[in-house]
Order: sequence, then C-alpha cells, then structure tokens
Amino acid sequence: FVNFLFQIIRKALTEEKQVSTKTSAADLVTETDHFVENLIISVLKEKFPSHRFIAEESTAAGSKCVLTDSPTWIIDPVDGTCNFVHRFPTVAVSIGFAVNKELEFGVIYHCTEERLYTGRRGQGAFCNDKRLQVSKETDISKALILTEIGPKRDPATLKLFLGNIERLLKAQAHGVRVIGSSTLALCHLASGAADAYYQFGLHCWDLAAATVIIREAGGTVIDTSGGPLDLMSCRVIAAGTREMAMFIAQEIQTIHYRRDDEN
Repeated sequence: FVNFLFQIIRKALTEEKQVSTKTSAADLVTETDHFVENLIISVLKEKFPSHRFIAEESTAAGSKCVLTDSPTWIIDPVDGTCNFVHRFPTVAVSIGFAVNKELEFGVIYHCTEERLYTGRRGQGAFCNDKRLQVSKETDISKALILTEIGPKRDPATLKLFLGNIERLLKAQAHGVRVIGSSTLALCHLASGAADAYYQFGLHCWDLAAATVIIREAGGTVIDTSGGPLDLMSCRVIAAGTREMAMFIAQEIQTIHYRRDDEN
C-alpha cells in the first residue's frame, strides 16, 4: 500500500493537474490531494474502525477539526501542494497519531527522494532507519532558520512576514530558507540540517507527525509566545535547543490566523 501510494504521487508530479484554490489564491488543492487522502483514510478505517480522523481536505470541505481523547489520525495527504503543482520536487505525505490528545507517533515520506522519517514517543526518530539528532546550536549568529510564507498575502501580513525575516537577519542569523513544505522543513530540523523553524498559518496536519519526530530527535517544539505547543493554534517554533526557540519567540511578531478548531 505504501509503495502504491507514493507511486501515485510521483507519477502525478509529472502530469497535468486540475488545480483549485481554498482560502486564498496561494492555497492550492489538486485531485491528487483528495485521492490520496481518501485512500489513506479508507485503508486506516478498515483496520481501525473506531478511530477518528483529522485530514486537510476533509476539513476544507467542512469536517470538524477537533482533537478529542479518542485515537486520532492526523493526515496531510500532499504537503507542498504549490510545489507539487509546479513540479518542484519538495513534496511529502504526513501522518500523525494521537491518543488522549498526546502525540504518539508520526510518519513523513519525502516522495521524490524516498526518505521515510519516523518518530515514536519514547523510542527515537529515524530517517530510513538512521537515527536522527537535532543541532545543538544556541547562538543565532551561527544558525540557519527555516520558515514558510503562509496562505495570507495581504499587505499587512506580508509586512509582518518580511519584518520577522529582517529581525532574524539583523540578529546575524546565517540565513533564512523557505522550501514550500512545512513537514519537510521540520524534518530537516530534526536531522540537524537546520537549527530552527517558525511559522504562522500552518495547520495541525502540518505539525502532528513532525512534532513527534523533532522531539524524539532531541529538539524543542513550542508556541510562538514561548509557551507550550498548542497543536490547533496554527503557529509554532521548533528548534534544536530551547535557548534558540526562546530567542526566536522574543524576536518575531505575531501573524494572526484562525485556530484549526474554530473552523
């Protein structure tokens, strides 16, 4: 099933796509997003009929996005849809699992590079069976920071977004990168290839699997206020060290998005 799923996405990358928009002109969805999501849910429902599901396209179509104590699968069928539409090969499938509102494990697959990232609470994080370890950098002047733009592109939001990048560059960060996939950016953090990540406007399906992987790789995942992560808040800071995460929390200004569980 897993190989079949990823073959679908790799094949679809090379083909013409039916593209539509959701919350903005930059928030895209394709027929592959819907097909892959339905396929994942149908297979999991057959094995776990009592479990609940939170999935990106189902939520966009009006399904409730509320995390309860029930065993819940949290699914992003194609993360990096804009990349996918343009055949830019940074595209992933992300599946997280929570029980009693506690994230238990996560799986993220980089479809074009055939990298499988996995993490299970208390059992470590891996990429293709190689154990992951975050960077232990605490100094912003030696850091590579990752972020994503988010779907809102109005002038006020763009001013805040660019202002946040300017603040980190003025703090002498080595660089700021945008790769178009929140889940894969977070996987790069878990592997030690970057030192921190922040974003406003991502969703619980972007965060669920990656949060487990980063924590199990020794990293920190918090709210942009510096407090504990709220999976439904549509904002996050992740870093290899708590010192780095807290420095970024103090530097950046908030970009407001509606919570996932308010949909």
